[in-house]
Amino acid sequence: MNPAEWRLRLELAACYRVFDALGWTELVFNHITLRVPGTPDTFLINPFGLNYNEVTARNLVRIGLDGTPAEPTSHPVNRAGFVIHSAIHGARQDAHCVMHIHTTAGIAVACKQAGLGHDDFYGAELFGDVAYHDFEGITVHDGEGPRLAASLGGKRVMILRNHGLLSTGCNVFNAFRWMWTLQRACEVQVMADSLRGANVPLSDAVRLSCARDAAAFEPRDQLERMLFWSVLRKAGLDLRALV
Repeated sequence: MNPAEWRLRLELAACYRVFDALGWTELVFNHITLRVPGTPDTFLINPFGLNYNEVTARNLVRIGLDGTPAEPTSHPVNRAGFVIHSAIHGARQDAHCVMHIHTTAGIAVACKQAGLGHDDFYGAELFGDVAYHDFEGITVHDGEGPRLAASLGGKRVMILRNHGLLSTGCNVFNAFRWMWTLQRACEVQVMADSLRGANVPLSDAVRLSCARDAAAFEPRDQLERMLFWSVLRKAGLDLRALV
């Protein structure tokens, strides 16, 4: 196998373990996908039916944007994962990694008409960078793909109304950093809104400053990798299990 693809397979398999450690799982559903280097029209996706802690570098499935496996595999692919992820990969050349989760806090905020607030530490970091896509039912129809991509536009993250959360990134570490930020913002909002009394609002100027500083945090790539690998260390994962 191409060494570059093998490295990305290991990173993606590690990401599934990160999500498992954080509890961002929905039995065998949801997906994290990663574009294969040198083949922009194919991406890696988890085998449908496996738990996240069962995903390895070897059993990841490489499929094309049409959902057809690009190599022999004994594993099926979830059509809902193909529709969502292929639409984003196909429309955004910078979206090398796409993540989608159904956390309780994420779906709760996705069900609120006002969507995500920007009056807390994490929500403010995402000010101006959150897209929304209206719920159309289970995402198994090809026709929804272009509308998903249009809803995302050039934004980094998206809330699928009544459904869940989505993030994009130039690699696994970058997409994870922003999904973690979005998930924390949802968790804080759910807790804050459960307490009596009004929340303290932030001005747009403060929100913009916070978002600008978060995006420019240096060293960005090192920070994102530190966040990612810290979860695996805390989980005590034997990296040999990723193979």
